[in-house]
Parts: sequence; structure tokens; C-alpha cells
Amino acid sequence: MFFSVLSVFSGASGVMSGRLGVRLLLLLGCVCHWLPGLALAAVVISEGQESPQDTRLAARSLQKRSPNEIEVEVLSVTVDCTVTSRFAHTVMTSVALNKANVSQEIFFKVELPKTAFITNFSMEIEGQVYVGEVKEKEKAKKQYEKAVSSGQTAGLVKASGRKMESFSVSVNIAAKSNVTFILTYEELLQRKLGQYEILTRVQPKSLVQDFKIMTNIYEPQGIAFLDAHATFLTNDLLPLVDKTVTDKKAHISFSPTVEQQRKCPGCDGTLIDGDFVIKYDVNRGERFGDIQIVNGYFVHFFAPPDLPRVPKNIVFVTDNSGSMSGRKLQQSKDALVHILSDLHEEDYFAVIKFDHIVLPWRDSLSKATKENVEEGKTFVRKHHPVGGTDINLGVLRGVDMLVKDRQENRLPERSVDMVILLTDGMPVSGETNTKKIQENVQSAIGGKMSLFSLGFGNDVDYSFLDVMSKQNKGIARRIFEASDAALQLQGFYDEIANPLLSEVELRYPDNAVDSLTKNHFNHLFNGSEIVVAGRLTDNDLDNFLVEVLGQGFEEDYKAEGQASTLDQEVPYPNEEYIFGDFTERLWAYLTIQQLLDKSKSGDPAEKVNATAKALEMSLQYNFVTPLTSMVVTKPETEETGPLIADKLTEDKRQQAERNRNSKTNISCGTAVSSKIPSFAVDGDPHFIIELPEKNDALCFNINDKPGTIFTLIKDTKSGVVVNGQTIGDKKIPPDGKINTYFWRFGITHKTLRVKLEVSTSDINVFQDSKWMTMYWSNSISLKGTNMDLHVTKDRSLTVTLKDSVKFVILLHKVWAKHPYHQDYLGFYTVDSHLLSPAVHGLLGQFYHGVEYEVSELRPGEVPEKPDATMYVKGHELNVTRGWQRDFRQDIKNGENVPCWFVHSNGTGLIDGDASDYVVSSLL
Repeated sequence: MFFSVLSVFSGASGVMSGRLGVRLLLLLGCVCHWLPGLALAAVVISEGQESPQDTRLAARSLQKRSPNEIEVEVLSVTVDCTVTSRFAHTVMTSVALNKANVSQEIFFKVELPKTAFITNFSMEIEGQVYVGEVKEKEKAKKQYEKAVSSGQTAGLVKASGRKMESFSVSVNIAAKSNVTFILTYEELLQRKLGQYEILTRVQPKSLVQDFKIMTNIYEPQGIAFLDAHATFLTNDLLPLVDKTVTDKKAHISFSPTVEQQRKCPGCDGTLIDGDFVIKYDVNRGERFGDIQIVNGYFVHFFAPPDLPRVPKNIVFVTDNSGSMSGRKLQQSKDALVHILSDLHEEDYFAVIKFDHIVLPWRDSLSKATKENVEEGKTFVRKHHPVGGTDINLGVLRGVDMLVKDRQENRLPERSVDMVILLTDGMPVSGETNTKKIQENVQSAIGGKMSLFSLGFGNDVDYSFLDVMSKQNKGIARRIFEASDAALQLQGFYDEIANPLLSEVELRYPDNAVDSLTKNHFNHLFNGSEIVVAGRLTDNDLDNFLVEVLGQGFEEDYKAEGQASTLDQEVPYPNEEYIFGDFTERLWAYLTIQQLLDKSKSGDPAEKVNATAKALEMSLQYNFVTPLTSMVVTKPETEETGPLIADKLTEDKRQQAERNRNSKTNISCGTAVSSKIPSFAVDGDPHFIIELPEKNDALCFNINDKPGTIFTLIKDTKSGVVVNGQTIGDKKIPPDGKINTYFWRFGITHKTLRVKLEVSTSDINVFQDSKWMTMYWSNSISLKGTNMDLHVTKDRSLTVTLKDSVKFVILLHKVWAKHPYHQDYLGFYTVDSHLLSPAVHGLLGQFYHGVEYEVSELRPGEVPEKPDATMYVKGHELNVTRGWQRDFRQDIKNGENVPCWFVHSNGTGLIDGDASDYVVSSLL
């Protein structure tokens, strides 16, 4: 659940309007699935069209206004998630009242899991209900194009992060009227590592009048365990989590009053800020699984307990091409080293590196003994990326190795064969035709093993990997290029690390059922679950025989059982919908998902038939899928055409991310981003100015002799001053260039009467008229009257000044015996907007923005770093596209921040000359 209120005045041309315009932002959300995720809904109320600058100025002005002046009231916010036999039905409702004497535009925004299908959206305004209509995508396309031609942003759904997509719509509400938004979506929860997870992110940022999170769970198998917790729960809030669990039912709710949300009596701050998480699993009894029959449809869940794991034979085929250089290569090495450590001794493994050539660790697979694993790790850690990407050659070598070892009886008879491919790019060496590569790999594998593909970053052809994996009993997964990439790789491996059964087939009498979803599965992995659904041929049939077959560790698996009609007890009388046809809708959801997969990886005839059937069912069950669109007609003027909600495919999500990442902001732009700006100096020393409103960043270096003290921030109005002193290398390196870094910072706040001196060895604090010393070797928190400090051992210091700015200082520890380098510090500012417009300094001068334009993009000295011309502060500068690193999330490797690099100590970008910022004293 994410909920926030933001209010600003609206004006035009920088002049505040005499009439009060209000924008109220309300964000909420619920995610009902096993993947950690985020869902948001938003109601935004605004009047008029203000410039970004007006908005920022108004937001600061409003901090001094009384909240009683807000003329829009959010009457209620409810997230209602009902789960029946793993099928989740979520309804998100927001009601807002326009109390003003003028009409206002209200925006509703929701972020939902990308695995979910929207099934309904409606708006109720002055007693009139407006309902979205699901149509064939091609038919909706003409309405979409009409809306775009009229100047609207017609697309309602956009990719949002790794696992989410956002839905947003706006409507004009008359004075003294209210609006109710209702969005419904459905999905089947997937079991991961032995549990299901329902996550609700709660970040209100402000108080909410009527705020509810409700989750009802009904599992006929019985609930084995259930846990509900939140990261923000205090001793006072803990009793508000109402959790009732019986044998088959669970009810969880959280509904704090306004007073219970307050951080302190009479203040507007809220305690509600974090994740509300429900985790549970069901009882596992019968060897043939659990079958439920309701209203002529059945669903079969199969995940038998206590099965022994089957040994696996696994070949890791890793991309070692030039594009993997840097952090990606290090992350993939770290992950693979960790994965090798997790192998069981009865497993067999091999490692193959490839670029334009293939480099195997050994010519055949090796048993995962401690000695072999350590040697494999050594091989993984060696070698640097070179050459192009020959995916065809690398995968075929891995397949051939498994085939030969099978033929020569080197592998256990009852074991599972798999290839895991990791690549970050397109095939550019050897065979480059992706269709031909897919044909080659499918022919070589011949159904004898599984191929799992991991596509690293946005340059990879994910569609190519996805189809190739599905053709060969596997799946593909995107690995996002971020500080947690190694954890993503390890997380995927954990899901497939322990096979329990292979070639699993669930059989039903031909004369009893039809319209089956997929009932043959290549593998059952520990902690997962197989789900099959179908339709009964005879609605009066209340039982039939079920048979499950598979290949286990020591013998074939076989189980039989009798399926019988589910007890029709109604556990929640007011939720008739979910128990009336949930099996039918679950069956439809599964069928459509599998038809969509077949439409991409089947033969031509199968693709056509699967697409047609998936479209027919999407329309029949009112699901927004990649083949359908929801048309939302707004109750406004005839010139305002309808808006369109689409379902994004992974290809479209990737393309959207590519478009965002490729923007180098050649023009200044006016879009306002919600991302908080970051201003930092780190490294030797690199200054980074992140400008979210431009989706861009600027950077420059300051080089001077060691021991120089620079003013980074100076705010004469608030009294905040930050100075930093540089340090050089221990001695002159062979290249003759001495690097300098910041090793001491002095922070003073004259108004609050606090002083802070931070060095690489200790932290000295003057507060409440006394000095004290803290050390990096201990984690400690210090709360004072005017300043809070938090030290994370040997890593970071967070400084929070009362009602003012926050700083984060990072400690970079260097090997004590390094011949040249020594420990240094990095400095990052947060909430810099709270400083006055008079703030200056090497960093401070940028806190309230900088206007510039970039044009004339041209090749630079390094191919991947183009040059351009920047116009800033009356200067015409030659700048270079490059990147610097932000170390806040990853202290070891950092995260690349693309930026325009300004040469010559920032000359032309900073005011004056670098020497103008030199001072004689740290405090």
C-alpha cells in the first residue's frame, strides 16, 4: 500500500493565481502474488496547467499554509484482496470529494502486478456510472489513434519497475461533487520456495481519513501456516493487525484511525511507512494432490510432500563478451560462485565461457565434490571479457557436452539434465540469425534436456531467448542491471535447484473432463506447485478417478485418487462472486496464459489457432490481455475521446525501458519526475548532479593539491555550511598522476548550534554544548535535540538536521597495504530542497536546478562516449557523455549514473573558478 498527499497551488507564467488551485495526490496499492512487488493507486486533483517551476515554488510555499485550506477531501481508500484456492481477486476503491467552488481534474493511478489481468474499471460521478469495456485490440486501436490525434495521452497502462505496470486515468469533477474509482484485477498466486506471498506497500506520507487493508483467504486444503507482519509496526500499532486463522480460513485486516496514524499528538506526520506482508502455505496430504470441483469446473493442485530430490546435471553457459565488462561480469561471477557452493555432491556440473570462441572449464561434466567445486570457482573468477557474442556456439557446446556424457554413461541414470544460459546481448558473432539459432538448439536438444535462459540488461533480445527456452522445456527470465543483479541470478537458481520429479503427467478420464489446461510438465521443483484445471463433460458428475505419473529419484512415481465435489459451505457470505465461479475463472486465466505462450513458440498453425482462441476467451471473460484493450470513455466534452488500457508484453516493457534509458536529454525538457534529486561527491573526486526533472545528470571533477579545503554547501540564511578536505595518494604512482579524494568533512549549523567533523578514522560531534567521539568500527544511533546520527559499521553515516537537510557520508576502506591509495569518504545530500534559495557552494549552487541545453551530438575520442555542445549559464561548452558511480546501494561496485561530463574542473558550469571555493578552515 502506498498512500501519499501532496498539495500545491496552481498558477500561470510564474504568477500565483488569486483563486486557490489544489493538487492532492493519493497513492495506494496491493499486490497479491508471491513475488515481492509494489502496487499503487493514486488520486490527483489539480486545476489549471502550471509550469514545473511554478509547481516547485508552490509546493514550498504551501508548507507554511494551513491544511484546512485544502478543498478536496479523500473520503475513503480501500484495498480488498480475496484469495480462494490461490486465485486472487483484488478490488481497489478510492472516493474523493471536490469541496471547492470550481471544477477540478482528478487523476486515478494504480500499479498492479504484471502477471494480473484487469477485469473491470469503473467511475461513479454524480450517480452516473462509467464502465470500461474490453474490446479486441485492433478494434480499440482506431479509438486510440483518434484520442492521440486530439492531443491526449491515450495509453492508460505503462511499465513500472520490474514486476509492475501502472494504470492511470483522469476525470474532471464539478464543484461540490465526488467521484468513486474502482479497479478490479485477478491472478493465480504461484508458490515459490514453499509459500505464497501477499505484499502491500504502505507509504502514506500523510494522514488518511478512512484507510483499510483487508485480506480474506479460503483454502479447502487447510492453512498450514500464516504470518502477517509489517515493517512499520510499533507497539501501539501492532494490536491493530487483526488476524483470525481457522482450519481453512483466514481474515487479516489493518485499519488505523487518523489519530493512530499520527507520529505525535497534533502533528500531521504518519507512522505508516513500509511493507504489510502476508505469507502462507497449505496442508499437503494426498499423494495425488488436491482437486476441487465447483459448478462444472475443477482445479487440481499437485505438490506432494516429502519427495527426495533428483540429482541434476547442469551446464552453465556464460557470456564472456566485451559487453559484459565491468559490474555485470563481476556480478555474474559472484552469483555463479555462490551457486556452485550450493550444488549437492551427487550433482554433476560444467562451466562454459563464450564470446566469439568457446572456452570450457573441462571437456565433460564433473561430480560436485568439494575439490571440483573449488576448481570450478577458480575458473569462474578468471578471465576478462573480450570479443563478440556467439550464442549459437556457446549453447551448442553445452548441449553437446551433456549428450556425450549421457551416451558414455558418465551421468546417473535417474537425473535431470539442464543448460543455463546467461547473456547480456544480441548474437553478433558466428550464426546471428535468431530463427536459425533456435532451430539449431532445438534440433540438438531433441527434447532430451531443459534450457533456461537469463537475459542480463536491456540490450538482450529477450523475445529470442523466451521462445528458445520454451521450445526446449525451459523458461527465460530477465535479469535487471542493478546492484542486486547477483541476488536475482541466485534467486532464479534457487527455484530450480532441487528437482523432485520429471516428466509429470496428470491424467483424467476422457469421458469425464475436457478443455484441459496443460497437464504434462517437464519438472516439479521443490517448493513449487503444478496446477491443472478443466471443465466437466457432465455437470451432474461429482467424482472421477485421477492418476499422476512421473519419474522420481529411485523409482517411477504413481498415485491415484478419487476427485469429489468441494464442500459448498460458504465461508464468507458476502463474497458470493469468488465462490460462485472462481474455478471457471481460474481455468480461463490459466488457459489464456498458456495459449499466449503457444502463440509465440508453436508451429505456424498452432500460433494462429492459439491466438484466435486466446482472443475469444479474453473477450468472453472480460480479461485485459495482450490481445484485448479496455476502452474507458470519460464523461466530458465530445472532443475528449476515449482512453485505452492495454496489457503489456515483456517485449513492450523492455522496449519502454530501452527508450527511457536511451534518452540523453538533448533538449532541456519540462517533464517533472517524482524521483528525489541527488547531489554527491565521491571518488577522486567526482561531483554528480542528478536532475530527475530532466531525466539526466551532470558531472565534473575538481583537481587540486592534497590538503585543499573546499566549500561544498553554504546557506547563509539557514546557517548550514559543509566543507571538505582532500587527501592524496601515499606516493606518486608510476603514471605520475596523483589522485585526490575527500577524507574529512566539516558540517556546521549555526542556528541549531551543532558541529560535526567526520574523517576516515572517527566522527566528532558537538551538540548540546559538548563534544563526543564515535568510531566507524561500531554501529550506533545518536538522537539529539537538533541532530540525529546513525552509523552503519564501517560503511556509512547518516546526518539528519532538525527540520532541514539530510546528509549521507560513505566510508571507502582501501586495503591497508595498498602501495598508493588510502581510505576516503563520499558525500551525498538528501532533501536538499529544504535549504534556502541562497544556498551556494560547489554542490549547493545546483540544489534548486540548473537550466541548460545539449545539442550537436557527435563522436568522441571513445566510441561509447560521444561529445556534444552544452549551452549553460551563458557559456558554450564541449561535454562528453559518460558515467560516474553512485555507491549508496553498492559500496563495493557502485551503480552507474549516466551523465554529461564537464571538463576543466567544471569551468563554465560552476559559478566562477574552482579556486573561489577554497577556504582555510574545515569548521
